[in-house]
Amino acid sequence: MIGEHSRRRFLKTLGAGGALLALPPGLGRAAWAIQGSERGVLRIVFYTDVHARTEWDTPAAMMMAAGAINAQKADLVLCGGDLITDGFDSTSEEVAPRWDAYMAMHKEIGGEQHVAIGNHDLVGVLPKDGSPPAADPRADYKRRLGLTRTYWSFDALGYHVMLLDSMRVSGDEYKYHGWVSAEQIEWIKEELSRIAPGTPIVLVLHVPLVTAFYSATKGTTFQAKPNRVVVNNKEVLALFAEHNLVLVLQGHLHVSELLRWRGTTFITGGAVCAKWWRGPYFGTEEGFNAVTLRGDRVEWEYLTYGWQARRPKKK
Repeated sequence: MIGEHSRRRFLKTLGAGGALLALPPGLGRAAWAIQGSERGVLRIVFYTDVHARTEWDTPAAMMMAAGAINAQKADLVLCGGDLITDGFDSTSEEVAPRWDAYMAMHKEIGGEQHVAIGNHDLVGVLPKDGSPPAADPRADYKRRLGLTRTYWSFDALGYHVMLLDSMRVSGDEYKYHGWVSAEQIEWIKEELSRIAPGTPIVLVLHVPLVTAFYSATKGTTFQAKPNRVVVNNKEVLALFAEHNLVLVLQGHLHVSELLRWRGTTFITGGAVCAKWWRGPYFGTEEGFNAVTLRGDRVEWEYLTYGWQARRPKKK
């Protein structure tokens, strides 16, 4: 926990420059200076990577997570995708129980919710049972959540919130790439052209735009694979160069990570399932993020919800 004196000193230091900084999972809480909205305080819960399934009592874990999320009494609940597990190589019929399990959690969570799509939520791209590929791998996601497309925006207390679809099916050894489509690039340009200059923007997507995870775990010269990060991230971030992008909420990596680059805070949100329901992953336990946006700062905390993993560990 950061004390008030340390927090003020921390904010002053951050306000002096745009350095990149990674905070270890053990820190658990931090605050950053931003140019936020003057219309009020916006409390957000951000959770990601549920990987819903029916084995090992995971539906009970998801209900426990929903209860802990509700206890935060957030104004907005945002999700970074991977709602179910293994949709990519499964048929719609095979994943129906997993969708049912996730939707039970989704319906248990109160308040306004917005849920981005993850790679595991693409259903029937390469069914391992030999079934024909799905005509639209995003169809189950859209139908279950009542959506007509996989990217959209809305406004909340002076913040403009944008959710993106960050995958494209690649057909190569990686199966998919982190990618923001040309259609979305044009949509982002249009969105930015119609909001007032200085409007604080929050971006939500599954695959990370910026991360230090691979430098920290593989070495500084390691090149992340195209299915681990957004390949055209520079193109995406360049769109916001003259705008007030205060916060990017991202998932996919199952680690809790906090970075700041050129005035933007990037939060990689850990995972509700941690190590795919096998316990902590690189020190990140099962959990979610509590984010408070104020006029002058963003406050962040990674919260666990007390689940003890029941999935057998790999031998």
